[in-house]
Amino acid sequence: MKVDLNSRYGLNPAHSEVVEACKIIEPCDTLDMGCSNGRNAVYLGQLGFNVTAIDTNAGAIDMLKSISIEEKMNNINTQVYDINNANLDKDYGFISCTVTLMFIDPSRVDSIIADMHKRTLVGGYNLIVCAMSTEKHPCPVPFPFTLKAGQLREAYEGWELIKYNEDVGTMHNGAELQFATMLARKPG
Repeated sequence: MKVDLNSRYGLNPAHSEVVEACKIIEPCDTLDMGCSNGRNAVYLGQLGFNVTAIDTNAGAIDMLKSISIEEKMNNINTQVYDINNANLDKDYGFISCTVTLMFIDPSRVDSIIADMHKRTLVGGYNLIVCAMSTEKHPCPVPFPFTLKAGQLREAYEGWELIKYNEDVGTMHNGAELQFATMLARKPG
């Protein structure tokens, strides 16, 4: 049985949408955007994905780097990187961006998504989970950026939407938040 490295290192479990996506995506070169201290990267690494984990927080990157060294996970590469730059230098079969876009400079979101499109291999996948603010469900958290209704779907027009919803969920603190959740496959 696989050891739960997330628990061992005090990390939250991998995001549920990452876990679901891994049921259909074969291990490949993967980008974990806004990886924080590595909850998704560690999970993906254990499944055999070659993970590049990026975040602006050098302390979080150092923590993930030390976990990957201690566990001899040579398939996890870490990099301090500002996602606002929207200038990735490698192509990936899977780009995961869960609960990250909310913290991005709003003026850079279109460029970031365009860069994700460009850096996804044909047949590859993008996973995005991002808070929304809509008329019916205004976002109660002052994130720098939130998606509008339909905005993410429009940004992925022409891609195969494996999963797409704009559901309301309850946070651990009881706040109701609407999230756009999308797994999309780049057409050939």
